[in-house]
Amino acid sequence: MQELRELAERNTSVGVMTMKLGRSEDAIRSKAKSEGISLSPPNRSPYGDMS
Repeated sequence: MQELRELAERNTSVGVMTMKLGRSEDAIRSKAKSEGISLSPPNRSPYGDMS
């Protein structure tokens, strides 16, 4: 699933992925695990540490 991989690479949250892919959070996490796609860290900013 190329779209899932691209969303994960962009640090998209699983919540947003559920809306974009039309799948449940469990389904997305399961598919990512079976494809070797990392979904963590889930809340990492794409801009790095802003503190």
